[in-house]
Amino acid sequence: MHREDSEFGTMKRFAILFLFVLPLVSSAKIRLPAIFSDHLVLQQNYGNPIWGWAQPGEKVTVSTSWGEEHSLTTGENGKWMAVVYAPAASLGHKLTIRGSNRIVLRNVAVGEVWLCAGQSNMGWSVGNSFEAEGEAEVDLPGFRIYRSAREHWHEPLEENRDRLARWKPCDPQSAAETSAVSYYFGKKLHQELKVPVGIIQRAFAGTPIEGWMPWEIQSSDPRTMAFKKQLDEGSERLIARGQTKQKAIEAHQLELAEYNAKIDRGETMKNAFRPLSPPIITKPSNLGHQYPGHIYNAMIAPIRPYAIRGMIWYQGERNAKNAPQAEHYHNQLQAMIGYYRNSWHSRSMGAVGDGFPVYFTQLPSWGPPQQKPVEGVEASWAVSRESMKRVTEKLYGVGMAVTIDTGDAYELHPKNKKPIGLRHAYLALGKTYGFPGVHQGPVLQSHQVSGPTLVLQFASTGSGLMPARKGKLDAFALAGEDQEWHWAEATIVDQGVELSSPKVKKPVAARYAWAMNPSQRNLLYNKEGFPASPFRTDDWPLYDPKAEPVEVHKPQKPKGYEAKDWARPAMGL
Repeated sequence: MHREDSEFGTMKRFAILFLFVLPLVSSAKIRLPAIFSDHLVLQQNYGNPIWGWAQPGEKVTVSTSWGEEHSLTTGENGKWMAVVYAPAASLGHKLTIRGSNRIVLRNVAVGEVWLCAGQSNMGWSVGNSFEAEGEAEVDLPGFRIYRSAREHWHEPLEENRDRLARWKPCDPQSAAETSAVSYYFGKKLHQELKVPVGIIQRAFAGTPIEGWMPWEIQSSDPRTMAFKKQLDEGSERLIARGQTKQKAIEAHQLELAEYNAKIDRGETMKNAFRPLSPPIITKPSNLGHQYPGHIYNAMIAPIRPYAIRGMIWYQGERNAKNAPQAEHYHNQLQAMIGYYRNSWHSRSMGAVGDGFPVYFTQLPSWGPPQQKPVEGVEASWAVSRESMKRVTEKLYGVGMAVTIDTGDAYELHPKNKKPIGLRHAYLALGKTYGFPGVHQGPVLQSHQVSGPTLVLQFASTGSGLMPARKGKLDAFALAGEDQEWHWAEATIVDQGVELSSPKVKKPVAARYAWAMNPSQRNLLYNKEGFPASPFRTDDWPLYDPKAEPVEVHKPQKPKGYEAKDWARPAMGL
């Protein structure tokens, strides 16, 4: 990208800070958000909002190498936006923005664009995954990645503050740094669709879903209000020790201005990557990344309404500390999806549809391998998996990547990310792009009791049901009216599974893989290699709402423990 004179080059510290606080007033030239850079990917066959800032009343022209041109005049605030219709998938384009200065974006691609968001497991890089060696020589110029530093802020930002953020074509270095789930998702789409693909990575470790939504859409949620109160009380303790929110903001603004000045002078590492957030004083903090709305303000609000085909989401660990919290998650996930869809649609002036697809990751396995037929209130991740499954039953245009056959007994950040990325890709290929065949694992359709047998019927069975390996399925449990759970004998019959147990003469309910870590059981798949989600046929209470919640704790890792992957059935449409 070729831009004219630096905005900050020779200015002194406080002038730089003034520009940071009031960029729209002081900038006399056309300026674009960082997400508009060389190598960017536009969504094919869509209207693509292109926006930025200029002087109030300035005429701005946006033109493309495929012959489209838009002219407009900025308003009093200097903002401008043009919606450029992109043609079918192709490479080698240019975008030119002209006003008092000229910006040319080169090597622009047109293809499929996906937002990939979540907490640390969405950010876990290819370089730290089991499959890293296989990507050491990757060279995919049509597959491109946009990622920027982690940020959180107390109010919505108009642009990301990471001056180093740029779109990058996929090569060994950019691949190694990229989220593994995003990478394998995007790479698979690129290979199967045979068009350019761009992924926008937004990930921040340790963040609850509350941080990813604006405060106004969750301010009436009693659980969120209680969570915010807890954080506010922590902030009061900080104030009592002489620290204030305003002090932290001012200190961070000065630090960021100095850092950006170093970028302009070329004094930073070429591929530096740093979190852009106020200094962490202590936790909880009303400036913290867990605070409701703060991740949304800094990492989502600035990139709307960039045209996307859809979104994949990998978050939930932080919201599964106990069963009540995990059960509530389905309400929050539905609210977030609805808000993202509506706000993207409205801010893009209708260019982005109000029902774009959203595919999310059901939590993998974690903790000691399952030993009991059904784990109790301590198995909050089992509750979380059901909570996510409920969202697929209530919203259109969504899907869930089942991942119970991945994970790690002791590592909260498992390294087997490739199956997760691929399962998201298969969901998109089937549900969004219309590829034939099944694109997910068996889904419970009905159950019926016949004497001492409980019969389960499944949809999405593909060419048939199968166990993960030789031998009988061993992750099913049965209970009678006494609600006591026992291991069940499970037999595949056509598109269903028949369950029985000598200890349950009159079964009334079944559960499958109901545990923190069922990964080592002989799980149920279809022959296309997709696992079934955990489920239950009962509606019995999962916890006592009057009791103190039982918190899940990180398991103690044995000395010398080394994470290892294991074999799974091969996947494919």
